[in-house]
This record gives sequence, C-alpha cells and structure tokens, in this order.
Amino acid sequence: MGKYEAKIPEIKEKIVKAINPEKIILFGSYAWGKPTDDSDVDLFIIKESKERRIDRARRVREAISDSRVPVDILVYTPEEIKKSINESRNLFVEDIACNGKVLYEKSKDTFGIVFPSRSLTILQ
Repeated sequence: MGKYEAKIPEIKEKIVKAINPEKIILFGSYAWGKPTDDSDVDLFIIKESKERRIDRARRVREAISDSRVPVDILVYTPEEIKKSINESRNLFVEDIACNGKVLYEKSKDTFGIVFPSRSLTILQ
C-alpha cells in the first residue's frame, strides 16, 4: 500500500465536485504496481471541454491543491482520446484507457471510442 492510497477517494470526490468529469481513471503504480512512498498518483480524466488541455489540468490541480498529494494529471476530451487511439496510435493513452482502474464514471457510454481488443499493459 502506497503512502497516498487512502487519499485517492478524497481526491476523486474533489475532482468530481469541481469539474464534473465523464470519467476518472487511475493508472501507474497505484493502479498496476506496487507504489512506494515516493510514488505519485497518476490520474487520467475524461471531460468534455473547449479549454486547452493545460488549462483543464490547472483547474483540477486547483481543486485538489489542499490534499497535499503529488498527482500527475492528464485531462483529455473524448475527441482527443479517439484521435490519440484511432488515428495517432498513441499506445500510452490506449493502455490507460484499456487497462487503467476506473475510479469514477458518469455513464457507461464510451463516446464511440473504439478500444482495441488486445491487452497492451505496456506501463506495468
């Protein structure tokens, strides 16, 4: 169990309250491995937005700033995920989307994202 594991549900709730995301996915050592005391919490957030990706991440950081947990945040729109997986063949995004641990999901709709059937697990 990592140093920050008990804080993950609190962080999730703050994000849901602040930005109302479609989905929050945990990846990295807290999802797939054995987190150490130095491990950060890696979150992949899906959110419909017209904001730039950096501004979306900034809003999330502000919402969880009082948690005092090192967090790596990626905030993608459904369209960016589709493009990353189906057009760019971004294996990093694909592996998170297919194999990450879902912490929150507004609905089961995947926005028409075509997930490959293969299991990549390149980040284990």
